Amino acid sequence: MPSLESFYQEYPCSYNSPLNCDRPFQTAQQIKGAKFCLECGFLATLPQEAEIKGTQGTYQINSYLGVRGLGRLYSGIQLKDKQPVIIKEYLLPSRSFNENETIKCKETFKRVGGVSLADSRIQNFRLVETKEAIADDKGERCYLIAKEIDSSQSLNKYILEKGAMTPPQVREFLNQALQTLQFLHTQKLRFPSNQVQIGLTHGNINLDSILIKLQGHQKFSIYFCDLAIWENLFIPPIIPQPTPARPEQDLHSLGMVAFYLWLGRTTNLPSNQPLDPRDDRQWPDTDNNLKQFIYRLMGLETPFPSAEAARQALLQLPKQDNVNSSVRSSTSVEIEKRLPMPLILLLGILAFLLLGGGIWYWLSGKKTNEPNLAQWRTLVRSFSEVPNLPSGNFTYTGEKESTWSFILTQPIDDNRLGNLLAQPRSDATAIYNYESVLSGDVNNPIKSIEEVQTGKKDFAITSLENKITSQLKKEQIAYDGLIVFVAFNKRDSNLANALGGQISLEQLRQIYTGKITNWQQINTKLPNSLEIKPFAPTEPEAIAKFQEIVLKNNPQDKALFAAKIPKQDTTKTQNQIRRETLEGRATGIISFGIISKTWKQCSGYPLAIANGNNPSQPLFQKRDRRSINPSDDLCQHDDYYVDVTTFQSYPLGYPIFVVYPQDSNRLAGGSTFARMLTTRQGQCLLSKVGLVALQPMPDDINSYACKSVP
Repeated sequence: MPSLESFYQEYPCSYNSPLNCDRPFQTAQQIKGAKFCLECGFLATLPQEAEIKGTQGTYQINSYLGVRGLGRLYSGIQLKDKQPVIIKEYLLPSRSFNENETIKCKETFKRVGGVSLADSRIQNFRLVETKEAIADDKGERCYLIAKEIDSSQSLNKYILEKGAMTPPQVREFLNQALQTLQFLHTQKLRFPSNQVQIGLTHGNINLDSILIKLQGHQKFSIYFCDLAIWENLFIPPIIPQPTPARPEQDLHSLGMVAFYLWLGRTTNLPSNQPLDPRDDRQWPDTDNNLKQFIYRLMGLETPFPSAEAARQALLQLPKQDNVNSSVRSSTSVEIEKRLPMPLILLLGILAFLLLGGGIWYWLSGKKTNEPNLAQWRTLVRSFSEVPNLPSGNFTYTGEKESTWSFILTQPIDDNRLGNLLAQPRSDATAIYNYESVLSGDVNNPIKSIEEVQTGKKDFAITSLENKITSQLKKEQIAYDGLIVFVAFNKRDSNLANALGGQISLEQLRQIYTGKITNWQQINTKLPNSLEIKPFAPTEPEAIAKFQEIVLKNNPQDKALFAAKIPKQDTTKTQNQIRRETLEGRATGIISFGIISKTWKQCSGYPLAIANGNNPSQPLFQKRDRRSINPSDDLCQHDDYYVDVTTFQSYPLGYPIFVVYPQDSNRLAGGSTFARMLTTRQGQCLLSKVGLVALQPMPDDINSYACKSVP
């Protein structure tokens, strides 16, 4: 299913995701009877005690629970018998669905919303029991009323709270899930319209469409919900519609869910990219039999012909962990029988010393913050080793004043990055021409993305992830970020020292909306005469990311920012700080800019950013392998670097992507360009010009590890 961020683009939501935004809920709380979000006009949430009338009864809203899949969830009761229910509200907003589409959707929903056994038997086959499907005749909403399952939660929330499942738990999950799929795929089922059908594909199996109810230590039951046959009705027509699923696709999706449960996450922690089950390094090594079984479920090895066959194979899997533990136990007993007690004691002491040494070594390694280069070593070495490079001339784009436009001009080893990337491989006939574009609105820089979507350019480089539509694919190539800097003069007292080398996101918000205008409001030890002089850079992407991260895209804050904050090239701001410092004046200038324009200078000190109580400073001093502080001499540019591991949690950091069309008929220029940039050679080049690598790499980017690639 497409990402929810691509839905309802007709509504100008600050978060670019009206369904997940909290403003519709806030509107409903603040204004009694409000039906639409005050900010963008999207449908507001239902108020407490609102009543929904259906053919089976009347239901009353108790509270709003949040979003699951394509709808909003509410707890409620059926008024007649006071039985608790869960109400899922589906939306048909008028800007996304025309009148005919809305009528058709409502009629279909009433026919297929919910299933039961055709022979009316009451049997628990772990599918959430639906009471009725209701379509609001006059409004833009539909409701699915379902029986409440006490103390249940989605698997997504489960792994966020509990983490990974053990192999026995994953086996039990698969046993229950396959039993349900076997039932769903083969039984005679009845829809609300009384239509009978033999077998039904779920079509929407994921971590949100399976609920789990814990029942004591290590015990649980699961329940399937949100079947595609009614869930997909509410995908806006402008979004590509999913093709009808087949039973084998349910098995593939179930395999992915089991994979995620076993790891306790869905993304690769160092790169924040989706986990890839084809990468053997990402699998646990605790149960090889289970791993091979899940491989078959996913279709990566000989697939199972049906859910029934898969379940029978699961039940016959050897209990590998139990076998191994029993072997270890019996072996230990035999050793104890053969060895005399003094020797056993001596071996115990030796083992203790080795363990202590190992712990000391681990702690000393952590203390020196040695980078873990395991992922770096797995990267393809150079451009020349990237396979299937297409032939032809490819034209790609980015915003005229953007990070990418700037770094292409930067020198590397007597050349410029732009020249090195124009023809990355001399043995191939792929030429990459860069043509920047200028957006008309500096606060909405999406021209480059539009150029790709309309076919005018082959691909684009951008950091504006929330502007990428479902018609496009994205591949992360590096991290970019913003550095906030203030006046810095190591020889005497300075603003950086007074601030303790840090500033919080909330303080930045207040400064850049004019709510704080004097540095004494932040530190009472500073003179009252020291006025805050905030500047913003000229790069549209940098401004957009600052407004997204610091101002939370709040319309009022953005308006104050636009009205009060002068824009000035980062280099000019740095020169102004330097000039005022040399003239002996105390300067209250603060500004921000992209890393590539701010990290190798020493007129402005790069402040650590606090989001809550933990300040994050991604710039590290090389000699002591620690974060920098205001006492360091930053004029020694080769003495510090961006620490990749720290930067991945830096509040003002964000990914930068290659964006290209989903259309498989267009040559894969964008995807191969991204693959080249994520080789060792590509990551080295990007690091040299001020982007941050996807994974820890050798500290010295001029070292042999980088120079050894052609």
